[in-house]
Amino acid sequence: MRGASTIKPTSDKPKRLMTRHGFEALAKEHDELLLVERPKVVQGIAIAAAEGDRSENAEYIYGKKRLRELDKRLRYLGGLLKDVQLVDPAKLTGDRVSFGSTVEIVDEDGVEKSYTIVGEGETEFHADGISYKSPVARALLGRRVGDIVVAQRPAGEIELEITGLLFAGRPWRS
Repeated sequence: MRGASTIKPTSDKPKRLMTRHGFEALAKEHDELLLVERPKVVQGIAIAAAEGDRSENAEYIYGKKRLRELDKRLRYLGGLLKDVQLVDPAKLTGDRVSFGSTVEIVDEDGVEKSYTIVGEGETEFHADGISYKSPVARALLGRRVGDIVVAQRPAGEIELEITGLLFAGRPWRS
């Protein structure tokens, strides 16, 4: 797709944290749906409607359903991308878990995992990404390497020990 995105981050009254990578991926999806996919569906509906009886026209019925799905996704993406504060993980430092950092943990069963704390809706664009609004991320935010936290999940409590902290792939150093 050529040109700039139709969605731009705002700096006044930030409501949502988001990484630049996640923002750009979501904005690209929004623009693809709005500028490419939706016009194709609308054109398909118009062609199907011109064929006559709409009540038994499967292409018309499917097109209208697909248009509703697209509009719903566009509203969701538009809401996510509105009033965003972008966070660049490469510029993060410190000794505490924060938005954009990657946290290495060991759970109570000895299973090692890592989570990158990212914004709503952008978890699919980050390896091991979890939303900063999730129960596990909320339990980890502000904590340090060596801390043991208890996260309240829908599946029950889980105890986690923070074993590592990375900022844009760089380990935290004391």
